[in-house]
Amino acid sequence: MSTMNIDQELDTRGLNCPLPILKAKKALTAMQSGQLLKVVSTDKSSLRDFAAFSKQTGNELMSQETVGEDFFHVLKRR
Repeated sequence: MSTMNIDQELDTRGLNCPLPILKAKKALTAMQSGQLLKVVSTDKSSLRDFAAFSKQTGNELMSQETVGEDFFHVLKRR
């Protein structure tokens, strides 16, 4: 993940579903096609939620990583 050029980072730690997804959706709307959004979450269900969100919206899920209690998701704007 460290080799990716992240265009925007969103910290949603402490928020539960559906807030991390809703905030990511809003952030992606303001971004240009091909840009990368990194979302940090502490919601365990975010791993499943972001995979489903990616399939539904066409925004590519580039990576998911768990570090301690934090979950990192990188999405590529369609």
